[in-house]
Amino acid sequence: MQLANHLDIAPIILPLVTGAFLLLFDERRHTFKSLVNIAATLGLLLIAGTLVAQADVEGSVASVYLLGNWAAPYGIVLVVDRLSAMMLLLTALLATAALVFSLARWHKAGPHFHSLFQFLLMGLNGAFLTGDLFNLFVFFEVLLAASYGLMLHGLGVTRVRFGMHYIAVNLAASMLFLIGVSLIYGVTGTLNMADLAVRIPAVPAQDRALLEAGTAILGIAFLTKAGIWPLCFWLPGAYSAAAAPVAAIFSIMTKVGVYAVLRLSPLLLGARAGDSASFGDVGLLVAGLVTMAFGTIGVLASQAMARLVSYSVLVSSGTLLAAVGMADAGVTTGALFYMVSSTLTIGALFLLVELVDRSQDPAANVLAVTMEAYGDDPEEEEIDEEVGVTLPATLAILGICFVLCGLLLSGLPPLSGFLGKFALLSAALSAGDDGAISGMAWAFFAVLIISGLFAMVAMLRVGIRTFWAPPIEGVVPRVLVVEFAPVALLLALCVVMTVKAGPVMAYVDATSQSLHSPDAYIEGVLSARQVPSPKMEVGR
Repeated sequence: MQLANHLDIAPIILPLVTGAFLLLFDERRHTFKSLVNIAATLGLLLIAGTLVAQADVEGSVASVYLLGNWAAPYGIVLVVDRLSAMMLLLTALLATAALVFSLARWHKAGPHFHSLFQFLLMGLNGAFLTGDLFNLFVFFEVLLAASYGLMLHGLGVTRVRFGMHYIAVNLAASMLFLIGVSLIYGVTGTLNMADLAVRIPAVPAQDRALLEAGTAILGIAFLTKAGIWPLCFWLPGAYSAAAAPVAAIFSIMTKVGVYAVLRLSPLLLGARAGDSASFGDVGLLVAGLVTMAFGTIGVLASQAMARLVSYSVLVSSGTLLAAVGMADAGVTTGALFYMVSSTLTIGALFLLVELVDRSQDPAANVLAVTMEAYGDDPEEEEIDEEVGVTLPATLAILGICFVLCGLLLSGLPPLSGFLGKFALLSAALSAGDDGAISGMAWAFFAVLIISGLFAMVAMLRVGIRTFWAPPIEGVVPRVLVVEFAPVALLLALCVVMTVKAGPVMAYVDATSQSLHSPDAYIEGVLSARQVPSPKMEVGR
């Protein structure tokens, strides 16, 4: 069999092998480990780009990989379609930027950074590729186990305290995940997503309450990981306390919960689900709106930049979950475009915060922690003329990046943040004929506009305090190219999304249509054929 036929499993195998390989070497071999990690991550980027191109050409289901050569629903399947391929590419881009940024100092701040980083990528990629619920749970646990180590990377009292909150909440969510999966399996007798979509309409009436209870519990687990209100109390503190490159890659972590809801809601509880059709949609829409409002208030109230960005994660998650709750293909199209843009923006802003808030204290340069940990009152006697000469250029570069992030977060034209929100709002106001849905659509419109306004006000306030203040009030040390380049890369990708908005919007629209019309997905998975065993040649 050709090696290209195994490309579907490569995003899982490559980081697994790389992470295990790096464990064999002493922690002091930083350069070697960095080179191996970069090579593997760039390899993932190349593979993800290839899968996106393949999915765009081949349609709803690009390929189905049967592990162990067991046909669905009895065996484990990996499914590559437009959505999973897009998430793989987004993860690889964000991982590349975070990893390059970490090479300045962060990868040396704790043990096994590179192995944990690769295991995290393995879990993320597996969650996006898997075609059954149990292996979704398995990959969730893999990525969470790696994230626990990365969350505590760099030590510090604040990081440890919020890290414990992060671990406790995610362990509880994992327990709910397992309970929900068990209930669904007990009722339907399967965990293959495509097979579930076939069996759910035929569930007897007496078992339907148990089925819906299982899906609700499973949904709570997903929504906890996505940061929905009121289950989001752990997220702002944890994300703001994490190391900058860790927080940047964590910006895709909440999107795993969003991805699971987006994947399963139209597939299992869509129009073909019988009496369970549209189960939980209104609740998801309301919870998303409340999360947007809560995150918006947090953004406006935040004085530290890291917390502002953390609350922006909640606004992004709430927006996406509310869009999923509207159960409309056009709204989903805008949501997918917005998801890519907001994830890249938040990742760039987490990296930028560390550069802007870095203290002049040498200890802070080693640990590169934020103002919240060290305070934001620099010692005037440490400011010399050399710093004063180099500071304006540094601030100018960082200021331009900050302005771009502000435009993207607030959704102001002409960048991709505006395009994503415009697509969301225009689709939401034209979705459905039901008066209740129309009223909720206007509520979504209002909250999204207000969240953009408040984000602009908050960013302006922080920008004025940071970049217009005299140097003696806030000193930014020299910024290395390896630190600035990842920020510029992520922001450049948002600019590319703006310039190439037509092809990107066409791709996400096709993705949305296939999600809301899952017949091709179901047929593609259940009809995937086993690979014939090679014929044994008879000895001469």
